[in-house]
Amino acid sequence: MSERIAKALARAGLCSRREAERWIAQGRVAVDGAVLTSPARDVDESNVIEVDGKKLRAAEATRLFRYHKPAGLVTTHKDEQGRPTVFEKLPAGLPRLISVGRLDLNSEGLLLLTNDGGVARELELPARGWLRRYRVRVHGAPTREQLASLADGVTVEGVAYGPIAATLERLQGANAWVTVALREGRNREVRKVMAHLGFDVTRLIRVAYGPFALGDLPRGAVAEVPRGEMRAVLGRQLVPPLVAHRRGHA
Repeated sequence: MSERIAKALARAGLCSRREAERWIAQGRVAVDGAVLTSPARDVDESNVIEVDGKKLRAAEATRLFRYHKPAGLVTTHKDEQGRPTVFEKLPAGLPRLISVGRLDLNSEGLLLLTNDGGVARELELPARGWLRRYRVRVHGAPTREQLASLADGVTVEGVAYGPIAATLERLQGANAWVTVALREGRNREVRKVMAHLGFDVTRLIRVAYGPFALGDLPRGAVAEVPRGEMRAVLGRQLVPPLVAHRRGHA
């Protein structure tokens, strides 16, 4: 079955579709010996695809991992400011992985990682409507009424955020722990909304992303999602049988 070249590169785990389109514009991608100038090209298993002169090869099956991200790491493969990245700290022996969404530098907890860009994109789609659940420590003592006010959504600095379920878990000295659940997961959403209420976030831990939970996974550890569970969530089209071939980088 044919697919767009950018999708093929993304599914190989090399990059996102957007990055693939940039690579094509830079003349880094060739199909059957011809350098592409446009992403408007369909390919299938019969085509020879090259990136930077290296052929794509049949790759291992789609895989998905849970990772307990520590604070202090950025969720990129390379950081322009030289900060340590998630991918530099992963245990040895893993395939090349990309993240499903992001957690900012000071956030921690569950980060999903996959070797398949198509799966990453699917897991990020707003249409799935998956809850992202967090435990949040704030400085101060928010009232239950303040937290309940977020249930209908809130506008912060001109940005409208959707409904947020926030519950006071416990008070701890000058701080409070709050459980937060939301479906949009915009950039720094929890921090911005809590600041809007007058509270600085001093710790933010993602404990679940849709049906995938952090559980008791130790900080810095990685655990592979069982293939049966992955197929139950994503379906057979995105997670084909092991006998099927995908492309990967040689």
